[in-house]
Amino acid sequence: MERDDDREAEAAATALRDLLSETVERLRADGAPQETLAVVKDPRGFGPFKTAVSMAPVGHAWRLGVLLLEADGTLHSTGKITRAVVPTRPQGLSRSVEQRRADRLAASRGRFAEGEVVDYAFGEVAQDARSLRLGSGLLSLEGETVLVRWGPAAHEVRPLAAYLADRAALLVEG
Repeated sequence: MERDDDREAEAAATALRDLLSETVERLRADGAPQETLAVVKDPRGFGPFKTAVSMAPVGHAWRLGVLLLEADGTLHSTGKITRAVVPTRPQGLSRSVEQRRADRLAASRGRFAEGEVVDYAFGEVAQDARSLRLGSGLLSLEGETVLVRWGPAAHEVRPLAAYLADRAALLVEG
């Protein structure tokens, strides 16, 4: 029984790689817009001689709902999103509003075009057979079908192929 599970997981991992390659090609052909992936750079220095928090670009990806897909087929879970704009003055509003302002400011200090969408604090999604079989992340298996968990509830899963097709269509139309 375990060998059958291993074979199914290996077949699903291979099918997943093929699906991601096909999705990348379709997004490229349709001219779907990509967003910039970034990492937060902490201040460096000491005392009053510190640099400010900023963001540095590390790549580009298509945002497909809860997933970010890079051109090489790497999948990430969507983390946080901001725009690279110089924010207005602090307004003393809620902590979350001021945090979003600080995030926009950090992005504006990076090498991004004004107004560019920046995805950061994202996590890599494992695509290997073992991870798919365990199903502990966003992706899991039902037989040889790869499922994606698109919401927090247990029933909020659907086949990844259909999910990517829907999200790619929305991105291209959008």
